[in-house]
Amino acid sequence: MEALTRLQTELKLRGFSILTIRNYSFFVNKFLKSAGKEAEELTEEDVRIYLASMFDTKSRNTIMLAAAAIKFFFTEILGKEVGKIKVPKKEMQLPEVLTKEEVKRLIDSAETKKSRLLISLLYSSGLRVSELVNLKPTEINFDENTGKVKKGKGSKDRMFIISENLAKDLGDYLKKKKEHQYVFSKDKPLTTRNIQKIVKNLRVKAGINKKVTPHTLRHSFATHLLEEGTDIRMIQTLLGHASLNTTQLYTHISSEQIKKIKNPLDSI
Repeated sequence: MEALTRLQTELKLRGFSILTIRNYSFFVNKFLKSAGKEAEELTEEDVRIYLASMFDTKSRNTIMLAAAAIKFFFTEILGKEVGKIKVPKKEMQLPEVLTKEEVKRLIDSAETKKSRLLISLLYSSGLRVSELVNLKPTEINFDENTGKVKKGKGSKDRMFIISENLAKDLGDYLKKKKEHQYVFSKDKPLTTRNIQKIVKNLRVKAGINKKVTPHTLRHSFATHLLEEGTDIRMIQTLLGHASLNTTQLYTHISSEQIKKIKNPLDSI
């Protein structure tokens, strides 16, 4: 489909992530099939009909993503305006967070050194799973216990931290993997799905009853830093958040900080 190919080409040229390209392509493809028209014949009403059809079965976040994909397609590929189509605001759901004890159980459940290091690095650095699989040994400074993400979300570079103990273990591991182009793989990055399966299996082995994904470890890293008194702007920098508002979500889920609040009734 020519219009879809044009969309994918434009997204690549603008430096959008592989995940965004995949999501935008998926929703635009669904929209085109639903409308049953040539791309040039599409109208704003077709957009309204398609988005309205999603309300019975899809979440607000999914509808918002579909709307963003179709709007980009209309304005940037077809050169058409879609007016002011209003969709529900994004649902603000508090992310699941592990306790430090649960993180330890997850790490201890790993049967191989590679899996243990992988889970430890996800938590210790707060990296996104896509950043982890693309991380190269040359991007870690083992002397300073830091690393650098090259072209993370928004095509921005940033620094991250890792624990001193992990830096030593990871350094020893990589000394035996000198042929590795990536920290955890030889020639090409591991798939994010592969990492998700590892985390899912370890959650079951560790007996953790929460939903746990690679991103859960990122949430836990940020929340634990906040509980230990780390400045929220420093956490913003470590996570690579463009807006402080995104980082401030963690102020709502830090149960340890809530427990430390002195109730005013006790001072009466």
